[in-house]
Parts: sequence; C-alpha cells; structure tokens
Amino acid sequence: MSRVAKKPIPLPNGVQINVQGRAVEVKGPKGALAMQLHEDVALDVADGTLNVTAGSTAPRAWAQAGTARALLSNMVVGVSQGYERKLEIVGVGYRAAAKGGTLSLTLGFSHPVEVEVPQGITVETPTQTEILVKGIDKQQVGQVAANIRAYRRPEPYKGKGVKYAGEQILRKEAKKT
Repeated sequence: MSRVAKKPIPLPNGVQINVQGRAVEVKGPKGALAMQLHEDVALDVADGTLNVTAGSTAPRAWAQAGTARALLSNMVVGVSQGYERKLEIVGVGYRAAAKGGTLSLTLGFSHPVEVEVPQGITVETPTQTEILVKGIDKQQVGQVAANIRAYRRPEPYKGKGVKYAGEQILRKEAKKT
C-alpha cells in the first residue's frame, strides 16, 4: 500500500483543478497543465485539498495512486511556483548566451552548439557561465537541463564541462610516470 498516495495535496490560493472523467487539468497563476489518470486511480477534491486513492483492489492500484499523487503534486507546485534548474559551465573559453528561443553554447567544439528551447521553457544566462532553465512542467525542465548537460558532460580529470549547480564531480588523479 502506497504511503505517498495517502498524503493529501493542499491547493494554494489561485490554483484551480478541473476533473472530467480521467482527465485532470490544473490551472494557476503561471499556467495550466493537464494529465490523464490511470483507470485504477480515484480522485477526490474537497476543502481546498486533493486526495488520491486506489480505485480498485488490483495489486498495482496503490502503486498507480502513489505515482498519480506525485505527478499531481508536481503539477500544483509547477502552476503556482514553477520549477528552475541551474547549470554551471566550467572550462576556459566555455560560455553560453541565450538569444530568444535558442541557447548558443561554446564548449570547445569547432562550432557553437545551438539548442532550440521547447515551448513552455525559458532559458536565461545571468552570466556567461550560468544557465537557468525555468518552466512549470518539472519533467520538461529536468529533461531540457539534462539535454544541455549532455553536450559536454564534466570530465573527471579537470572537471571541465556543463554540470548542475551543486553537483560534485568525482576527480581522478592524473597519470603518474
């Protein structure tokens, strides 16, 4: 039985939830998100809280309820506060610049890497070595940040590359002769 699913989701002021059959839409000050509920999940909206329960006695029902509760909680936080992922660029000559809907990365290749930013995501560069990925969909923000990091992962000898803020890179000792 899922312990995650048993915890109710509080709805902050300004967040509205609309349930029609299996379709759930969450609207807030930052935007709107929608998802389809699994057939084994039941949803109850009352007194400014959202309760997720298992809709059947199937063994997987509580697992699906816990997953649905986590996704709905992420949606509520996304439309009310939003999500942000910070990336840092380490390396001489490595830099980033955001121009409209694209992010230009200079990562030591013979050409700059141009990254198209998907709809609903904003990318900012406060400095040349910092990238902020913002949006209301937690999964999409994380995926865009992972795609940017994948262009030049931090290498273990000097630590050069694109890393998450606060990420610790395991460093290797240089070869001894």
